Amino acid sequence: MEKLIQARQAVAALEDILEEPFSVIVRDATIQRVEFSSEAVWKAAREWLYTQESIEANHPRGSFRELFRIGQMDEALSMKLLDWIDDRNRTSHAYVEALAQAVFEKIPQHLQTLKSVLRVIQQSDSIK
Repeated sequence: MEKLIQARQAVAALEDILEEPFSVIVRDATIQRVEFSSEAVWKAAREWLYTQESIEANHPRGSFRELFRIGQMDEALSMKLLDWIDDRNRTSHAYVEALAQAVFEKIPQHLQTLKSVLRVIQQSDSIK
């Protein structure tokens, strides 16, 4: 599954940048990596839903709601995903210094959330 491979690579790139010493440039680059990692993960989830369950979901919230609805994730992970989507949307539509810093501080938590989604969609033997 190509989307899953891309999502793994994007999440690995996000994880790598978190090892860098803090600077404003690193912070902003990290936020950018969250954005493209997020895109890759939700698109992998969308592909999994379609190939494994014949469910079409055309946006992140819909994809994650469907994973919850069919029992592939619990409510706690679903709530974390909604928080992540809100942060992603806030940072991709406007640059506000205080918001950038607040989101940056939550990125390690968001990384774990994205990794959890990858584990969920890797459960099927046909995509491992």
